[in-house]
Amino acid sequence: MVGGTAQETTQETTQEQILRLLRIQPSITRKELAEKIGLSSDGIKYHLAKLKSIGVIRHTGSTKAGRWEVLK
Repeated sequence: MVGGTAQETTQETTQEQILRLLRIQPSITRKELAEKIGLSSDGIKYHLAKLKSIGVIRHTGSTKAGRWEVLK
């Protein structure tokens, strides 16, 4: 395998899927993301936290009525 471990490749793909879904539907919930991608809600929470920490996404508004913004 070229370019990293299998885990890194999988993680990158999961984050790309999350970003694609956030662009299409900015108000999507963690539960909806989990169902569409096939991860647990905690798995989605982990990836969203990573994406937020590196400045790729941010959440604006309230928890219930807020929306995701893809910054990069």
